[in-house]
Amino acid sequence: MTAVLLTIDTELMWRHHTAGCDLATQVERSLEPAGVGIAYQLALLARHGLKATFFVDPMPTMVFGLDAIRPTVEAIVAAGQEVQLHLHPNWSGARIDDVERHGRFELIDYSLDEQRALIAGARDLLKACGAPDPVAFRAGSYAANDDTLTALTDLGFAYDSSHNGADAPWPSRIGLPSRQIAPVERGGVVEVPVTLIEDTPGHLRQFQICALSQGEMRAALDHAAAQGHEAVTIVGHSFELANRTGTRPNGVHVGRFEGLCAMLADARDTLPTAQFRDLPVFAGSGEATPLGPNRLRTRWRQAEQLWSNWVEERAA
Repeated sequence: MTAVLLTIDTELMWRHHTAGCDLATQVERSLEPAGVGIAYQLALLARHGLKATFFVDPMPTMVFGLDAIRPTVEAIVAAGQEVQLHLHPNWSGARIDDVERHGRFELIDYSLDEQRALIAGARDLLKACGAPDPVAFRAGSYAANDDTLTALTDLGFAYDSSHNGADAPWPSRIGLPSRQIAPVERGGVVEVPVTLIEDTPGHLRQFQICALSQGEMRAALDHAAAQGHEAVTIVGHSFELANRTGTRPNGVHVGRFEGLCAMLADARDTLPTAQFRDLPVFAGSGEATPLGPNRLRTRWRQAEQLWSNWVEERAA
């Protein structure tokens, strides 16, 4: 069987902070936008009997206090889903009264010692918000390098899921091949890369809700099962089922997420959803190849995206 890691990066969006939105608005537009945020996603997962991992960024609590994130963490845990650690380091220098203030944006721009301190501090904040001690990590913007893996090992983490070959060599800078999609031991942790497809010859695209059509997602899942891949790692976000401002649902993205959940429910015998805490021991061969290109699938997604953008412009 192929384990499916359905992961949701859960964070306050920086652009709402710099736009001067108050905390309530930032939470609404980032975590519960337009009725298709975390609560909706948890309900849909429960309806289909699926497991998911929510990578939660606790760093905004340094600015707004624990209650900015704690209700979301508590809701995820109460729903029986998994909370793991996400981190956007720019929040470490942010202030309520000065939206121009921020820390360096990418974790790779920090030294090993600085990364270790940031991750340790973020872990403590996440636990203070009600999460169990995290065992897995994903850097914001996938911006991790081999120093990140060393820091995670030093801090007792078992897994990292920051390698995204579609964003390599910047900002995803772990020293693995861009086409690496199989779990592999590196630097003392098991790297569980984001799954990729090759949408056009030589071009990689991540398995992300807002990046692939339902047809591409189905083909990628079928490919992984047929090839006996150890894992498929899918990425979503707390905010990406809504439009950019977080004020209306994005019908295309909502349809993709609903379709994906239905697919995974139908394929649970061969593609069971899993969480990091219950993953099997991977063979660690590092052998898996992305789904190859298909012009028709790619053209369909591009047409779908054009339609979505047109609808959004008319609604604006």
